[in-house]
Amino acid sequence: MKILHLYKDYFPVEGGIENHIKMLAEAQAKRGHAVTVLVHSLDARTHIENMNGVRVIFAARLATISSTPLGVTMPRLLANEHPDIAHLHFPYPWGELSYDFFGHARRTVITYHSDIVRQKLLRVLYAPLLPLVFNRVNRIIATSPNYIASSPVLARWKEKCVVIPLAIDPAPFNNIDANKVAEIRARFPADRKLLLFVGKLRYYKGLPYLLQAMTELSTAHLLLVGSGPMAHELRELAQELGIDAHVTFTGKISDDDLPAYYAACDVFVLPSSERSEAFGAVQLEAMAAGKPVVCTDLGTGTSFVNVNGETGLVVPAQDSHALASGITRLIDDSALRRQMGMAGRARVHQEFTLDKMVDRVMRLYNLILENN
Repeated sequence: MKILHLYKDYFPVEGGIENHIKMLAEAQAKRGHAVTVLVHSLDARTHIENMNGVRVIFAARLATISSTPLGVTMPRLLANEHPDIAHLHFPYPWGELSYDFFGHARRTVITYHSDIVRQKLLRVLYAPLLPLVFNRVNRIIATSPNYIASSPVLARWKEKCVVIPLAIDPAPFNNIDANKVAEIRARFPADRKLLLFVGKLRYYKGLPYLLQAMTELSTAHLLLVGSGPMAHELRELAQELGIDAHVTFTGKISDDDLPAYYAACDVFVLPSSERSEAFGAVQLEAMAAGKPVVCTDLGTGTSFVNVNGETGLVVPAQDSHALASGITRLIDDSALRRQMGMAGRARVHQEFTLDKMVDRVMRLYNLILENN
């Protein structure tokens, strides 16, 4: 099968959608499919690379407006491709509109990763054009039933929606080096429970609420893994709150070392505050490592992945006291932590493995090729 994925960026750019497309495209290529990914280059040069069996076309970028790359070569490149399946990844307005006018796939699928949340002007300008995109596609993949229920956009095309959750490869979390775990734990006070956050330090991650919650958590140490535009602001806030001695900013950690950090923690926390956190795949990594999760209820996939009372706790968003209460309940109860950690690991293996996701996507492709 000839498959074309369309989005704005790809590896080496890192992000939730970029990582998802890379995993999916490479897995499809390993199954023998001819997979192309069309994205924008980081400069004004068009070039093609073969990356782990995936043909990646980097279209020249002329400008970036509201996080949206623009370039006149993408429509021309789209017109030259004739795949069996075009798989679009929303939101990327320029790519989606380019495909609507210049795409030639037999069938079209779009994964709806997130509403357009922060770019309010873009959302207003794009809203009248959405029917051009969604009326044409054969199926819309939502990553959780929660998002179908809560998104005003998906509500309009609910009959086209099918749920296929995001996924991870759980293998790196199966046999984590105990020496690495012990080395990490030894860096922090032995009398404090270790809380872990992993992700970009961005506005929608809700980290100011987590830092505020730390003022109520006298027996915890917080480990923030990742980098991002809010790093300096968050360091200053930790100092202002008087908790900087109990918060560690690690910066980015390599993929090889990251499983040991999950294994070293007692509780994983995802305190996201905005709907831009549409799924929260880092929760899957924590769960695969056997750790309980505290996340926030945003009406998105966060509370679909982490089942309240089963794999962890779900608390109200933008509420530091609720975060502190949920975390306290877990750090005070080692048996509950073990129980929820085991349930989380089982849930990942049952529902969220890379193989299962690829199987579901390929079944959908075949279905629409056969029935339309």
